[in-house]
Amino acid sequence: MRRNRFLTYLWWGLLICFFLIGIQVHLLNALPKHLRVLPGDSLNLRLFPPYTLVSPAEKDFIQISEGNLEIGPTSPDQASLLISLWGMPVREMVVEVVPELKVMPGGQAIGVLLAPAGLIVVDHIPLLGTDGKEYYPAQEAGIRHGDILLKLNNATIYNPDQLRFMVERSGALGQELDVELLRNGQVIRTRIRPVEVGRNGGRSPSFLLGLWLEDPAAGVGTLTFYDERTGRYGALGHMITDAANRRIQVNRGHIVQAQISGVQTGLRGRPGEKIGIFQDERDVVGTIDKNTRFGIFGKLHVLPGNNYYREPIPVALAHQVKKGPAEILTVLEGEKVERFAVEIIKVNRQRRPDDKGLVIQITDSRLLERTGGIIQGMSGSPIIQDGRLVGAVTHVFISDPTRGFGIMAEWMLYESGIGDTQIGNPPRTA
Repeated sequence: MRRNRFLTYLWWGLLICFFLIGIQVHLLNALPKHLRVLPGDSLNLRLFPPYTLVSPAEKDFIQISEGNLEIGPTSPDQASLLISLWGMPVREMVVEVVPELKVMPGGQAIGVLLAPAGLIVVDHIPLLGTDGKEYYPAQEAGIRHGDILLKLNNATIYNPDQLRFMVERSGALGQELDVELLRNGQVIRTRIRPVEVGRNGGRSPSFLLGLWLEDPAAGVGTLTFYDERTGRYGALGHMITDAANRRIQVNRGHIVQAQISGVQTGLRGRPGEKIGIFQDERDVVGTIDKNTRFGIFGKLHVLPGNNYYREPIPVALAHQVKKGPAEILTVLEGEKVERFAVEIIKVNRQRRPDDKGLVIQITDSRLLERTGGIIQGMSGSPIIQDGRLVGAVTHVFISDPTRGFGIMAEWMLYESGIGDTQIGNPPRTA
């Protein structure tokens, strides 16, 4: 009997130990590899025994007490902290002290054009020729998905109708086409022969290249922030992809002023959208030089106004974002930026820069009445909490349009080039 009782106690003791260790492992894995903090910051890393945190002796600007970090008043600096388990190092965490950075919040509607001309190659399409054989002319010509088709026979391609006319004409003459492509910033030249695939109602031949093409215009989005001094900006909060969900390369892309002419209300299972109008290159306000998983980035030629914020506001670091009330800025009619109440209902503590760091819920009755919640075209709408830019709206929940994801503003800021370091690169040292 006593032996059975002892085994029972031992079993429960081990179970509790494993449970507590499991919690600690989870908390340890949630700690970022690279943590940015401000001078004077105080934060709780929620690290408990048997884990300990050790700071280099020469870095006296960091004080550690029971898992709490106290950052003294210091100029930008960094330190590598060791996380130990029973005295054995198991992890390293870089703590970088950065100055507080301020930007102007956006909210303005923008039209996005990733290239002034050309068509984007999404994929190859097999063609069944009039002889009954299958052909892949584009694949044989070395054309790849993601390429931008710039020119045919030295003529710049602006739309699918123009390309279709040139292909039909060359096919009817039995001629090859000289093709100019852009691939990863390099111009590639090749030749392709159109394939006859049939006759339209028996009247005229029909020729194709075996390509699935898309227009480089990516539609309407929202400006998130910009720096008045340098003109650098960030927008959208997510990557622009093609129909196959692959990143689209940028070729002298730009953003233009957009007007919202209407709104399609979102419903459960059917996202709504903004209906936007923009005039291609006539109202260019900035360039696009980066299309990344954190959004699009570039430089503004024209600085937009903001009715709500006359001065730049601080950008919150990831550890400063919390659950609670916030607001978003976006356009629902014309070019007028409006503010709406939201609630940050979840904050994901991310070990490394990534999207979907926040979950927000629309609480403003005006916005719910007009749009049903988050709709397409709101991507990039700045999220502001306690006077700080904390993130940007990125995705809507299909099952519940009143809720959606957001990205941390810190990741967008440093990706834009406004910060002192770039995401994914180690901090610069003197």
